[in-house]
Amino acid sequence: MKLNTLADLLTDQLKDLYSAETQLVKALPKLAKKATSTSLSESIQNHLEQTKTHVQRLEDIGKELGISLSGHKCKAMEGLIKEGAETIEKHGDDRVIDASLIAAAQRVEHYEISGYGTARTIAEQLGKHSIAETLRITEEEESATDEKLTMLAVDEIYPSLRMLTDNEYEDAEDESDETPGSMRKHTMMSSER
Repeated sequence: MKLNTLADLLTDQLKDLYSAETQLVKALPKLAKKATSTSLSESIQNHLEQTKTHVQRLEDIGKELGISLSGHKCKAMEGLIKEGAETIEKHGDDRVIDASLIAAAQRVEHYEISGYGTARTIAEQLGKHSIAETLRITEEEESATDEKLTMLAVDEIYPSLRMLTDNEYEDAEDESDETPGSMRKHTMMSSER
């Protein structure tokens, strides 16, 4: 596709977003299945439904502009999804895996926020105010999803990991406290001889 006008650039950006969203519709169920936190699984499933709405909005924008949004592959989203798939394949503490899923999901959200913001700005410059408004609504929904993921991580996932780490750290400190004491006793006994 040639990029000769701002309208061409808007079309290009919309095609990229459409590809990204349609790829996500296929990928999100796998993330939801891997999540062990009920809250995280539900959050991902809710975002899947929201993503389906985003796809429909983009299709409506395409109709309004008289363009087809299919036929393009968003390579950035493809890469982000591959990273998420790597997380799905990992094994370890369920809470750490859940934290990793959140990290992968937030990378996706940040990409989408950027993409929708760019497309919205271009639409505004072209005087396509209804399209810009639709893109703004989606951008805000993506931002809200990112915030929800942050709160889920901070309120539920990370504290359980931090407590585990603190307990392990305290146990290690207790053991190290005993060692110097034992060494002092041994040293004192040796010097008394």
